[in-house]
Amino acid sequence: MPTTERMHPAHVDTVLREALEANGQRFTEQRAAVYRFLRATTDHPSADEVFTAVRAEIADISLATVYKALETLVSCNLAAKLAYGDDSARYDARTDDHYHSRCLGCGQVRDVAGEPHDLLPRIHVDAGFQVRGYRVEIVGLCPACAG
Repeated sequence: MPTTERMHPAHVDTVLREALEANGQRFTEQRAAVYRFLRATTDHPSADEVFTAVRAEIADISLATVYKALETLVSCNLAAKLAYGDDSARYDARTDDHYHSRCLGCGQVRDVAGEPHDLLPRIHVDAGFQVRGYRVEIVGLCPACAG
């Protein structure tokens, strides 16, 4: 899987520990392994894909523990959950506003390059509505599925 910005594992653990404690959660090695994996990839893995990857580091981790760790990361704003109508979900360690492209064939989700504010269409919201962020998804077929 492609990787994102490299952060020393000790720094990743420090960021995780501080965010968890600020939200009344405990630091665990299982949560740390899940977070390290998410931070190290630009892919947007499903819980099953996270489970498979993290199991190489922690052999006795369960899928339920991975799900709980992912939901904890989301609740602490350390990850974003990308949910789709077919009940699938993918996870992203990038919590800033950015766009995604999603292949309708294989389900692969990727970040779209560019500054979101430059790409954001001119959308008018109701008077008084306070925008706190946005999510935009471009759907289509990746080169492998289109060919």
